[in-house]
Amino acid sequence: MEYRQLGKTDIQVSKICLGTMTYGEQNSEAEAFEQLDYATANGVNFIDCAEMYPVPPKPETAGRTEEYIGNWMAARGNRNQLILATKVTGRSSANSGVGHIRGGPRLSRAQIIAACDSSLARLKTDYIDLYQVHWPERQANFFGQLGYVHGDDDGIDISETLGALEELVAQGKVRHIGLSNETPWGMHRYLRLAAHGNKPRIASIQNPYSLLNRTFEVGCAEMAIREQCGLLAYSPLAFGTLSGKYLNGAKPAGARLTLFERFQRYTGERAVSATEQYVDLAREWGLDPAQVALAFVTQQPFVTANIIGGTTMEQLVSNIASSALVLSAEQLAAIEAIHRQNPNPAP
Repeated sequence: MEYRQLGKTDIQVSKICLGTMTYGEQNSEAEAFEQLDYATANGVNFIDCAEMYPVPPKPETAGRTEEYIGNWMAARGNRNQLILATKVTGRSSANSGVGHIRGGPRLSRAQIIAACDSSLARLKTDYIDLYQVHWPERQANFFGQLGYVHGDDDGIDISETLGALEELVAQGKVRHIGLSNETPWGMHRYLRLAAHGNKPRIASIQNPYSLLNRTFEVGCAEMAIREQCGLLAYSPLAFGTLSGKYLNGAKPAGARLTLFERFQRYTGERAVSATEQYVDLAREWGLDPAQVALAFVTQQPFVTANIIGGTTMEQLVSNIASSALVLSAEQLAAIEAIHRQNPNPAP
């Protein structure tokens, strides 16, 4: 397993990060333990979760993912061997499904402090290595929205959010901070406030990135490289669609898109057409389509870690094994040719 520097910190994280958002919904605690054991035994030292997990978010399961991870670390006694990341939930909207968290989550000082303390308790730890803002307080183009529509600036200012994170770092509860579902402007604002106010500097940004959604390259990739604030890529398999398992209308039993109709981001006509081409290409090379899709993400120069997951051990084993696959220049060119014909079909 290759390890990469997290931002400008002294932390080295595995280039494969274990995503855990199925723990407590699609995966039982016993299954979570099995996955965590396998991942760490195979070189993964980076684990990502969030206070709102598992997904889809529900009042009765909120925080369960962190509880499972906390129970596992307590049972294994391995906290100091891990880089643990979690997230504070962003502002809720009418259709966000997270209104049950703190009566409507906001990125205010009081709520961030409370959220972190609750995560620490569930995780059974004294500190979080990377504490991330799950999505912005302000209205912006994230979660698949491409066009920017400026709204009223009635949200909690980033300076208050960063001030709360600064307190947590000063108290030793958080080692480093990061962003998620952010824009170039948001990255710039956090970095500027840190530079001019001697505040904690963001170490990473966790945004979607896959063969079907390369919008990160448009503005954020340059920021990530120049500012040493690398991408933690989520949804690298586009909700599993890039494995090819949903093609031709297939609905595998127990799969996310079979169970939850709300996850339709990567199933539009253009996305399916592009997926077919990427899957066919991988099969022409005699390679697993999912591993090709993951290897493409992991190889990008702005990526610090690729967040993978799997509801079955078979999926997890294969996804972690993708770390050994290095795509050639010729293979990358063939992928690029498909991208040019059908760019970002599922933003």
